[in-house]
Formats: sequence, structure tokens, C-alpha cells
Amino acid sequence: MGHVGSYVWELRQQVGSRELLLPGAQVVVLGPDETVLFQRRTDSGVWEFPAGACEPGQSFATAAVAELFEETGIRADATDLTAFASLSEPQLHQLQYPNGDKVHAFALCFALKRWTGTITPEESEVSHIAFFPLAAPPETLHPPTREVIRLYLRYRPSGAFQAR
Repeated sequence: MGHVGSYVWELRQQVGSRELLLPGAQVVVLGPDETVLFQRRTDSGVWEFPAGACEPGQSFATAAVAELFEETGIRADATDLTAFASLSEPQLHQLQYPNGDKVHAFALCFALKRWTGTITPEESEVSHIAFFPLAAPPETLHPPTREVIRLYLRYRPSGAFQAR
């Protein structure tokens, strides 16, 4: 589907580029040999995890599953998601997109080990998708994604939920 027609798109028709407070989700898709899935945005060229805003009627988990499928073609069950962190600090997750739209995102971050499907980028939002070692993410990383990596690395040894 992409962005056009979404709840956020509908809001933008009313408020323009004004800052919106948006709940959403990010998914760290775990691959083989300590790799994770990254996608490159078409609008800014930065690499990030599959992520997106909640639509009306969605929970964080169902938004994560829907965004993951929409952006990557990966199918997952919400029960296979493990929430490991939240990211909401304004200095870390207040964003301005290349078109001028502003958001303060409140994201629940999930890890996903079990998934199916053929990885296919959604062309209007994603230019490339690839697995990279967690210790060596792609260059031009989206700053909130760098923070989510740090949160995940702190979560793994302890299993303690991380908040930032």
C-alpha cells in the first residue's frame, strides 16, 4: 500500500507538515549467523529496520506484523514477536522527513526469529533490503535505528526490557 491512503496520510491532509505524535513499531528480523534485516528508504536513502505507525484498530504487535509484510513481504505471527524495548525520547525519535513532515514517534521495538515469505521491497518506500551482521550494520544508518541496535544489544544478555 505504501504511505498514500494510510491514517497518517489522511491526517497530513488536515494538518500539513505539523508535528504529529505517532505510536508505532520497529522489527529487528533475525537472520542466520548473527545477521539482521535492514531496509533502505527511498526518500532519504538511510538504512533502517522495518517500521511504521499504527493504524486505527491496531496494537503495536499487529502494526509490526502489517508493516513488516507491507515493506518487506515477510509474513510473521504476532505471537512470534518479542518486545525488547521502547523508543520515545524526543532527541532520539523526533523526526523530519525530506518532504518536511514532522513526527515524534513512540515505538515499541520487537525481535523476530520465526518468519516466512519471499523478501520483496515495497517499491514506493524501500529501495533495497539485505541482511547485515549486527556488529557491522550498513553505512548511512538512520539515527533511531542505531539506538535500537544499542537497546537490542543491552537486552540480549539479560532479557530485561529496555526503555529510552
